[in-house]
Amino acid sequence: MSHIKIELKQCETDKLREICQSFNNNPGELINILHKAQHTFGYLPAEVQEFIADELKMPVAKIYGVVTFYSFFTMLPKGKHPISVCTGTACYVRGAEKVLDEVKRSLNINVGETTPDGKFSLSCLRCVGACGLAPVVMVGEKVYGRVSPDGVKDILGEY
Repeated sequence: MSHIKIELKQCETDKLREICQSFNNNPGELINILHKAQHTFGYLPAEVQEFIADELKMPVAKIYGVVTFYSFFTMLPKGKHPISVCTGTACYVRGAEKVLDEVKRSLNINVGETTPDGKFSLSCLRCVGACGLAPVVMVGEKVYGRVSPDGVKDILGEY
């Protein structure tokens, strides 16, 4: 995974400091702080993690461990149209893997990556709660049900 070096602007460090202070710089609130930071920035690059580590006076390795452990945290910026393929049991049994392979092939990216133009990013999720519509693909907040590998092209064509 290539790391994009970013420079945090003053307004961004101020916002991060504010987020940490809103939880009293308490390391026990790390997950809440990371949620708020990701909501603000869209993702959690190394520089954001390092800043939070300094503010909470804790090792950056611990923060990195939390960010990489929980699948809802991401260290890469999402595309304009984030695509999520559900790989929960019902979707998996009904062919989600073939759908996922077709998305990867069509966009020429792997899970966790974003297209070079920044238009699409790809992730997997465990369950959307629409098991009756399996296999399910989400693009942003829009849910597509009973998706076949052939249907991937039509979905991508909408964007």
